[in-house]
Amino acid sequence: MLQIDLWKRVLIWLVCAAGVILALPNGFYTRVEQANDAAAEIIAKGETPERLEAIGQWPSFLPSGLVNLGLDLRGGAHLLAEVKVEDVYEARMDALWPEVRDALRPERATVGTFRRQPGPADQIRLKISKPEGMARALEVVRGLANPITTLTGVGANDIEVSAQGDILTVQLSEAEKLASDDRTVRQALEIVRRRIDEVGTREPTIQRQGADRILIQVPGIGSASELKAIIGTTAQLTFNPVVGRGSDPDAAPGIGNKVIPSLDEPGVYYTIEAAAVVTGEDLVDAQPSFDQNGQPAVNFRFNTSGARRFGDYTAENIGSPFAIVLDDEVVSAPVIQSHIPGGSGIITGNFTIEESTNLAVLLRAGALPAELEFLEERTIGPELGQDSIDAGKIATIVAFIAVLVFMGLSYGLFGLFANVALVLNIALIFGMLSLIGGTLTLPGIAGIVLTVGMAVDANVLIFERIREELKAGRGPARAIDEGYSKALSAILDANITTFITAVILFAMGSGPVRGFAITLGLGILTSVFTAIFVTRLIIVMWFERRRPKTIEV
Repeated sequence: MLQIDLWKRVLIWLVCAAGVILALPNGFYTRVEQANDAAAEIIAKGETPERLEAIGQWPSFLPSGLVNLGLDLRGGAHLLAEVKVEDVYEARMDALWPEVRDALRPERATVGTFRRQPGPADQIRLKISKPEGMARALEVVRGLANPITTLTGVGANDIEVSAQGDILTVQLSEAEKLASDDRTVRQALEIVRRRIDEVGTREPTIQRQGADRILIQVPGIGSASELKAIIGTTAQLTFNPVVGRGSDPDAAPGIGNKVIPSLDEPGVYYTIEAAAVVTGEDLVDAQPSFDQNGQPAVNFRFNTSGARRFGDYTAENIGSPFAIVLDDEVVSAPVIQSHIPGGSGIITGNFTIEESTNLAVLLRAGALPAELEFLEERTIGPELGQDSIDAGKIATIVAFIAVLVFMGLSYGLFGLFANVALVLNIALIFGMLSLIGGTLTLPGIAGIVLTVGMAVDANVLIFERIREELKAGRGPARAIDEGYSKALSAILDANITTFITAVILFAMGSGPVRGFAITLGLGILTSVFTAIFVTRLIIVMWFERRRPKTIEV
């Protein structure tokens, strides 16, 4: 009756050994972390004696996966940002204006001349000289509309065209604004994620909150201001034709133009065409470098379509200046000396090495589609995280010792068997967290403490059932076998319902709630495994060795 096949015994002990080995690096956290960082730096930057010494702190034949510490344990930065989705409307209108202009030019015989008029940022307003041709103008411009492909915008077009007197107005439809807002936030979310990944921080939390907000939590970074410097810059790079240069910031730019300051020349302002020749969206690479004078600069390269547009423009405008614009500031405005067919170039300016490196990171990650307004920012110091770790350790140790003592006093030798399984259970939890790269948060520690109590719950059910079988006159072997088989359904029912709760918490929750759900879910799996398989195997091995005539539980 109490028989377990050899292959099952080997498999159970192999799983336990694997869990202990995977959890082992967490006992030497600082040493292993330094070795891992050194290994990553060697791959990225090459070998140095210091890096080789750091990587030698941990044997290469042992696993080096660590449980990542969350923001509340490690310290770091917390930001809540709002995406200014309205910024995109103006950019959409500026991009649409050349299409409207080119579509109406062949119709001048009907509509007469037309000029763009001042108006709201999310509209294009045109005044035509032949109001009697307005119907034809409406027909032509409406032909530029595209259907919205989202589920909420089925049957609607992206633009609405109307007329009043001799003024034709083009604006985004409400359905397109909703679709654009969603698109903008999702794009901003991805850009923020890519920028933070470029910096190489561990386990950042980047989540959408509500319609237009993004929650950003990055453990291990120095301060919230440092994080804002990485992600807060929109890094909108454009290449625009230069209309003029002067010193008056309030000069009338003319319809379709705008006045922006020079980054390196105080008091100098450029009038440029609002419609860009090429934008940063066409960039495929940007790397920090040095110009011919040895000053920090950034090399860039366009994709095929961007290179073609850039090449065509330089071929047609030799001798004319064009502006390299970053976030509405002219970085430089060189004169086109010759055709530039390769689609690559260099951005020079009064950069430091750090500024050129950061600019290259921002350009590679991509431009934010709209400005971020930071509604909440917090810097959590590592000393606060250490306090949380210490408090969590004390709570876990107290709970652990209390459970060990209770099981030993309540069930004697069988309680000691359960305690061995409990130690293995904790090792398995940390081993699985290390294996999947999970993040341990303060609520996660609470989940482990809860798991310590739940882990012996299954053993309590089994041992109480064995007691009942012994009182009913069953022999030791039969009582143990019946105890495990009859308690199994109750154990599975209780743990399956709790596991379902953990899955729902993980799917619906965010941040700390997910941290709790991860450790709770993993703890349920490991506690069921240790109670049903490990504890039973230990009891069977003891029983085979001692062959007792009677047992006390």
